[in-house]
Amino acid sequence: MARDYNAAVVALNTLQSNFSIVDAIRKSGKGMNTNAIPEMIEWVRRIGYEPSDFDQLNPIHIAGTKGKGSTSSFISSILAQYLPQKSSIHAERIPTSVGLYTSPHLRFVRERIQINNAPISEDVFAKYFFAIWDRLETSAETAGHPNPTSTETKPVYFRFLTLMALHAYMSERVGTTVLECGIGGEYDSTNILVHPSVTAVTSLGIDHTAMLGDTLESIAWHKAGIFKEGVPAFTAPQAEVATKVLEQRATEKGVRLVQVPTYAALESVKLGLHGDFQRVNASVAVAVCASHLGRLGYSNLPDANNKDTNLPPEFIAGLEQVHLGGRCETRVDTRHPSLTWYIDGGHTLESIELAARWFASVISSTSSSTTPSTRILIFNQQTRDASSLARRLHDTLASALQSSHPFQHAIFCTNTTYKHAGFKADLVSINANKEDVDSLKVQRALAESWDGVDAEAKVHVLGTIEEAVTRARELVGEGRGEVLVTGSLHLVGGVLEVLESEGEANGKGSTL
Repeated sequence: MARDYNAAVVALNTLQSNFSIVDAIRKSGKGMNTNAIPEMIEWVRRIGYEPSDFDQLNPIHIAGTKGKGSTSSFISSILAQYLPQKSSIHAERIPTSVGLYTSPHLRFVRERIQINNAPISEDVFAKYFFAIWDRLETSAETAGHPNPTSTETKPVYFRFLTLMALHAYMSERVGTTVLECGIGGEYDSTNILVHPSVTAVTSLGIDHTAMLGDTLESIAWHKAGIFKEGVPAFTAPQAEVATKVLEQRATEKGVRLVQVPTYAALESVKLGLHGDFQRVNASVAVAVCASHLGRLGYSNLPDANNKDTNLPPEFIAGLEQVHLGGRCETRVDTRHPSLTWYIDGGHTLESIELAARWFASVISSTSSSTTPSTRILIFNQQTRDASSLARRLHDTLASALQSSHPFQHAIFCTNTTYKHAGFKADLVSINANKEDVDSLKVQRALAESWDGVDAEAKVHVLGTIEEAVTRARELVGEGRGEVLVTGSLHLVGGVLEVLESEGEANGKGSTL
């Protein structure tokens, strides 16, 4: 078997949980697997580590429903300003490099494992992937497993990537690692850390209810599972019921929990991630970095408790230079300069509302042109209550734009990337119902739902993202166009793949 990047991605995809397994877990009502952490610790030992070994990575652990990826990226970007090649500031322990582990990815699975704010290369990914693959097979063979090469000797997709990321960071001697939880916190695969440097919880909302429960209290309980005794903990402002649970769990665990204010100094900072709500995420990042850098021996840092605290130049530079694709992202079409794409994932009612408000604010500020614009929606959400999300999107935009007809066209497509080639290997997902995808069941239901709230809009149901991009361009024709892409991050990643692969083919390169 080849041992290059493509082979690694193909092998990794065999570890995905298929739809029948995921659906059975959802319907069982059993929630998260309470044995998840002991199982994950066993996997850690099979690849030659103890959980306490990862303390040397000075890990920063981030949980939350909304904004945890943005907050993690802000943190990594700020800390990168203190690397020796960028800073002349002296401290007891200078971070040699910064690791960032996030999910999901948009175009390439290697985006999940970054060092100094760049995805590891294809060669490096393959190297560490097969190192873990081999260690697990050797461990199974030593234990007498009858078929050490089978997939049952490896953990599922996210657990495998978590093991691989930690091994990569250990091997590369990364000085600080920012780890974003996958789902929840208490039973999340990343929650094997023994003594992280700092923990934080970003904004909470209702999501992953089959595993985390359907109340803010239950979700807050899970997220607070990352708190560790004696380790500083921060939280974004939360609803009162969620705050109460977070504080209770912090007390139980011997943790001092600080609710982070939105820092006034951010009003004059041009954040690298757009959207007014990013100031909340940036504030959490500032507090986390101040705590972490203080632990490393740095001084002249922001006061996390003071909303009027000053921000050092390194913090400002990190906040301004951060990049995270598919979050409030605006790009001009390389084939059609009068067509603008507005791209932002939204997988909960709260996040879809934020995406709608951002889109409304941006197009309102750029609507001075006398040339009429064709406004188009591209939307999908395969595994959650898609129709509720679409209705919330419509209602928010209708209110913000003072029009019950926010789009001339609404396109609903699956997350399948290409018409003829199907999924790009990095974007394969088998945890959706294949029959529903093939029959466009969800997309037809979305079209019917949208027609019920805006009968004036022309609705389109398409099988792939590539076809949706092509249709949007056809609808705009020679005029101006504004396309909002929102919903599933898998959809967002697929749209970026189609748009950027065209740019790469034309010699314009990728923004990755």
